[in-house]
Amino acid sequence: MYLELIHLQERAAAVVAGGRAVWAEQSPSEQVAVALILNRPDWLAAIGYTLCEAIERLSPMWRELVPVVERQLRLEGAVERSETSRPRLVSV
Repeated sequence: MYLELIHLQERAAAVVAGGRAVWAEQSPSEQVAVALILNRPDWLAAIGYTLCEAIERLSPMWRELVPVVERQLRLEGAVERSETSRPRLVSV
């Protein structure tokens, strides 16, 4: 599980640093996980998934890790919550 956590952290951090273009180069499963981590339903829609379908697509382990990675990125200041509770990318 630790290696999967590191993998998702690295994939999400790469997108935070590089934006949607980096996300578009990831595998479909990584795209789904990172879009959920960054709370980007618009990105999920762009690849043909609803939120429910995206959650269903993930393995049980990744479903468990998505909120862990989101929380970590938020605590590190890489994403922040707006008034509507939607995390947004912090510009560097």
